Amino acid sequence: MAEIEYKGIKIGGGKIFILLSLLGTLGGGAWTGFTFYQDYLDMKAKIQSYTAPDLTYLEKEIAILKSEIDSVLEEITIVADVAKDLKNDMKADIKQMENDIRHITVIVNDVEDRQKADTREIFDELKLIEENLDLKINKSLNNPLNALTN
Repeated sequence: MAEIEYKGIKIGGGKIFILLSLLGTLGGGAWTGFTFYQDYLDMKAKIQSYTAPDLTYLEKEIAILKSEIDSVLEEITIVADVAKDLKNDMKADIKQMENDIRHITVIVNDVEDRQKADTREIFDELKLIEENLDLKINKSLNNPLNALTN
């Protein structure tokens, strides 16, 4: 097996392999650390040189949209209030019409009752007149003086 001797220290093949692996790992770690540090410095420079884009036009557009939405909401509120008022007015009108219909129904029923009573009274009077007329006719027919005129 291969051995290396350096200043009185003998290093065997397995130890050489471990030493080379350790040196490779340390070199790779140093390279990775340097790369990360360089990326950090580049990022830091970009962040420091960053200027925010001008978004005022978007803010203006958002303000315009908000005002339009507010005006639409106001109009919707007005329409809803008008609809509510119309609904309440219609309810009041319907209640008034129901009351009027009840009152008219009472009046019509009263007129019908009076008309029926008047009709009965007229028929009763007609019966009395008919009976009186029948009595008068019978009386005049049974009158002995009636036989002389024929």
